[in-house]
Amino acid sequence: MRILAGTISVLLLNVAFDTKVEPVKYMISWKIAPGHHKPAGEAFLKGGAPMPKGLSLIGRWHAPGSAYGWAVVEGRDPTALAQHIAEWANLLDFQITPVIQDADAAKALSRVYAK
Repeated sequence: MRILAGTISVLLLNVAFDTKVEPVKYMISWKIAPGHHKPAGEAFLKGGAPMPKGLSLIGRWHAPGSAYGWAVVEGRDPTALAQHIAEWANLLDFQITPVIQDADAAKALSRVYAK
């Protein structure tokens, strides 16, 4: 399993699991590990890759004819994300990126550049 350097520390230090905090959106990119296409497909067909409690699926996409896919999930408890990744880690290689929407990015940029 390959996860971007620093992702685990970012996830585990995320806001002390305070349910009053805004949920964080994560972009999950995956590639089916070499030699695991059939078992990954069978596992997906069998269970559908449901999200654990505390994590909501916003959308999931697959690139037809390839081993690549993407999902956007949202949650307040980063351990739910860690659980979901662990459930698939023997079949998929992951890249996880916290993401924000345009309005939030604009707000952050305006703090730096709109002086």
